[in-house]
Amino acid sequence: MLDAAIKTQLQAYMANIKLPIELVPSLDGGAKSAELRDLLHEIEGLSPLVTLAADEGDARKPSFLIRRAGTDIGVRFAGIPLGHEFTSLVLALLQVGGHPPKVDDDVIAQVKALEGDFVFETYFSLSCQNCPDVVQALNLMSVLNPRIRHTAIDGALFKAEVDERKVMAVPTVYLNGEVFASGRMDIEQIIAKLDTGATARAAEKIAAKEPFDVLVVGGGPAGAAAAIYAARKGIRTGIVAERFGGQVLDTMAIENFISVPHTEGPKLAAALEQHVKDYDVDIMNVQKAKKLVPAKTPGGYAEVQLESGASLKAKAVILSTGARWRQMNVPGEDEYRNKGVAYCPHCDGPLFKGKRVAVIGGGNSGVEAAIDLAGIVAHVTLIEFDSQLRADAVLQRKLYSLPNVTVITSAQTTEVHGDGEKVIGLTYKDRNSGQSHLLELEGIFVQIGLVPNTEFLVDTVGLSSRGEIEVDARAHTSQQGIFAAGDCTTVPYKQIVIAMGQGSTAALSAFDYLIRLAPADEQAKAA
Repeated sequence: MLDAAIKTQLQAYMANIKLPIELVPSLDGGAKSAELRDLLHEIEGLSPLVTLAADEGDARKPSFLIRRAGTDIGVRFAGIPLGHEFTSLVLALLQVGGHPPKVDDDVIAQVKALEGDFVFETYFSLSCQNCPDVVQALNLMSVLNPRIRHTAIDGALFKAEVDERKVMAVPTVYLNGEVFASGRMDIEQIIAKLDTGATARAAEKIAAKEPFDVLVVGGGPAGAAAAIYAARKGIRTGIVAERFGGQVLDTMAIENFISVPHTEGPKLAAALEQHVKDYDVDIMNVQKAKKLVPAKTPGGYAEVQLESGASLKAKAVILSTGARWRQMNVPGEDEYRNKGVAYCPHCDGPLFKGKRVAVIGGGNSGVEAAIDLAGIVAHVTLIEFDSQLRADAVLQRKLYSLPNVTVITSAQTTEVHGDGEKVIGLTYKDRNSGQSHLLELEGIFVQIGLVPNTEFLVDTVGLSSRGEIEVDARAHTSQQGIFAAGDCTTVPYKQIVIAMGQGSTAALSAFDYLIRLAPADEQAKAA
C-alpha cells in the first residue's frame, strides 16, 4: 500500500521505537480488511521491534490495536489511517513504542494525574485537517495514563454507526458513550475539560508572571511574526493565545504563501509555533483575553485580563486576535450547528455523501466549497446575497461546468429548518421579488466571510464600523503603547503573508516605542 518513498521515510521514523510493540488486527473478509492486512504486514517488516499478532475479533472490523508488548498500553484505529491521519499512525507507533512525546512536562504530569476511567471514541474523516490534532492528543493521553482508552474511527467506513449516533461533523468525540466535544481541540483544551482545576491552576501560574516588555495577544500568523521579531530584539516577550495557529488551523490548501508552492494550514501553524519556541518567548496557550486596560501614563503598564481570571502586564501590547467564520444569524443556525449546519467543507463534506446540500456565499471560499462538495454529494445549491458571484472568474467557470450545481443569486437565507435532530431544509427570500422559497436538503455549509475577534476591545481602542481595529501604517492604534496586526485590523486583504508582514511591523513599532521611553528612574519620578 505504501510507495517506496513513504516506506523509506516510515522506516527511518520507526528506528526511534525503543520498546517492542504488537499490531493486533480485527478483520473480516472485506476488501478494506484486506487493505489493512497488507498495511500491517508492511509496517511489521520495517522494524524488528514490531510484531503482527493474531486476530483478536474486535467488534469493529477492520480495526487494529497498537499495543506495547506485555502491557495494556495502546491505541486503536478503526479503519485505515492514511490521508491526514497517516501522521497519527506514525506518532502512535512511536509513542506506544516508548519514544518521548514533544509536549511540555507540565502537560504530561497533568495527563498522568487525571483520576477516573475514560473511554474515548473519535469519529474522523481522512480529508479532515482538524481531526489529527484531536486523534493525536487522545492517543497520547492513552499512552501516558493507563486509565484512558481511545479508538479513532473512520466515519466513512462505519457509516451505520455514524448514522445511528447522528454524527454530522468531524471530529466528534464520545467519552464513556456520551458526546464529549466536536471540532478541533489540542491536548491542553481536552485536559481543561476533564480537569476542572486546571484552569484555576493555570490562572494562578500566569498571574505570578513578571510584566513583559511586549505582550502579543493572539497566536496566528500575525502574532507569531510579532513575537519572533520582538524576541529577536532581546526584550522580554510573551504571547497569549486562545489556540496557537488561529484561523490558519481551519485552512486546507495554501498555495499563495510566497516561496512555498503548497502547504496546509495545520502544518503551517505547527511550523509557526516551533519557530516561536526557538526564541525566548513565554507562550501561554488556551487563554482568551477578556479586557484590555491601557497604561494610564506613557511608559506605564497596560493590563490584559483573561477569562481564566488571571491578568498580564506589559509596557507594549500587540493585538493580533484574528477573525472567525461569520454566521448567518438566522433562526435554526445555532440549534443545528454540527447537525447539518457546518463551516468546513473539507472536514465535514464526506459525511454528506450522496445527499443534497447548500453553500451560503459566492466569494472564493463559497465557490471553492461548492466545487469540492459537488464531487461528493448528490447536489449543491449555492446561494449568494449579491446579484452576482464575487469569486475569481476561473472558479466561476469551473462551478458552472458542474452538472449537479445550481446557483441562486440575489437570495437571502432567512431560516434553517430541522426535525429536532438534523437539518431538513432552509428558507431563502428572493431579494428582487420578495418571495420566499423552501429548499429541502440535508446540509448547509456557511462561507460568508470573517468577523474580527475584537468584542473585548469595545470602548478601549478605535474600531471601524465592522469591528476592525483602526491602525496606521506603523500598526499604531488609538492608544499609546497598543499596536495591532492581522485580520483583526483595518488593513485590507486578509491574507497570511500580509498578516505576517503586519505582525513584524507591529513588533518593530513596539520596539521603537520602548526605546524612546524615558528611563525607568524618570518614569518613577513622573508617576
